[in-house]
Amino acid sequence: MPTSRRSFAVAAVAALVLPLSACGSGGDGGSSDASGKVEGDITFQTWNLRANFKPYFEDLIADFEKKYPGTHVKWIDQPAEGYADKISADAAGGTLADVVNVSPDLAAPLAQAGLALDLDKAAGQYKKDYLEAAWASQQVPGMEGTYAFPWYLNTGPLFYNKSLFEKAGLDADKPPTTYDELFDTALQLARKTDGEVATLANVPTIEDFGRYGVPLMNDDGTAFAFNDAKGVELLTRYKELYDAGGLDSQALTATPESSGKKFLTGAVAMNPGSALDLANFKKQAPSLYENIGITDQITSTGHVNMYVMGLLVNSQSERKPAAVAFARFATDAAHQMSFAKQVAVFPSSAGSLDDPYFTEEDGTDETRVRVAAAKSLKTAVNYTPVLFSEQMKTELRNEVAKALQGKQSPKEALDNAVKACDRLLKQQG
Repeated sequence: MPTSRRSFAVAAVAALVLPLSACGSGGDGGSSDASGKVEGDITFQTWNLRANFKPYFEDLIADFEKKYPGTHVKWIDQPAEGYADKISADAAGGTLADVVNVSPDLAAPLAQAGLALDLDKAAGQYKKDYLEAAWASQQVPGMEGTYAFPWYLNTGPLFYNKSLFEKAGLDADKPPTTYDELFDTALQLARKTDGEVATLANVPTIEDFGRYGVPLMNDDGTAFAFNDAKGVELLTRYKELYDAGGLDSQALTATPESSGKKFLTGAVAMNPGSALDLANFKKQAPSLYENIGITDQITSTGHVNMYVMGLLVNSQSERKPAAVAFARFATDAAHQMSFAKQVAVFPSSAGSLDDPYFTEEDGTDETRVRVAAAKSLKTAVNYTPVLFSEQMKTELRNEVAKALQGKQSPKEALDNAVKACDRLLKQQG
């Protein structure tokens, strides 16, 4: 996955929409009983991790097979591109792996189709070993149960290019800390550089509305609500930014990867990221690294955005005891800590964020970012609704684009997006 905006496989990703033929009545689909001897062959699917972390996973699998003689884990790694479609096809074709790397919005349709094992029933004894919010993040509104073991978490700061700030006559040591300051900064950067330098490379996504304090859904999770006055206010401000050149000219079609490249090449002044990005800046853009500014993620709620990953167990697996044992093994505290140190992500295991690795600074920027992010994760929120599917993301993006281009008002755009998303939500049910 990209390391640019959301770092590594924590990108807010496409939620799949399962073909109707794959849909069941929800719930477990297969037996919730995962008791029995841990043995046999299972498949384990990850999401674009082999290229950079092959030794880690090979050692993990070897250790598991040593602990449980008679088991064999076949590791499958899928590319980032089309991952949701791959899972959808496997689900429809009955070839879903025994253990699958998912984000909550990928797990939800599998759970609704009866293809995700309810871990509250099958492995509820492990719930206490994970952060409460992380365990809850693997639940699906309208359904009883928890449908994946929490795995790694991520969040990060806002990076900015000090040299571009100075070029526009801004104080490079005083980056924006509020939305008012962010938009003022972006407008000044655009004016002072005659539109040559944009501040942001992305149009607002659902998580941006969440960070701004917009209610995303109603209280019972049955309808979307991001078209309220605060939502309209945010989109109106982005429209002002777009008209003034404060948004990159290609923002309407930007991806996390392309946004990261824009920041890397100095085409935009600010971009969200994580501790992992600092090493990339140092290696790929030394001049940027020398001028990198680091500030907190901007939020109106006091809670930063959290990206969550999990390991789902296929409820149809013929080797449930082995599948549950492996998913638990990969996400226990020791293995989460080991993975976090290699990858610049954060463990969801209870107590791990209190380790000195996440609390003690050593004077380096990398550690500063890691310590600040770990602290913020204790109260972080996954702003992307579990039921917000890829189709919904597309609807919101399309309507936002129309508003920015002046084809409709921000209010009309968000009203239309909410109507479309509510329609899609009913189809999921």
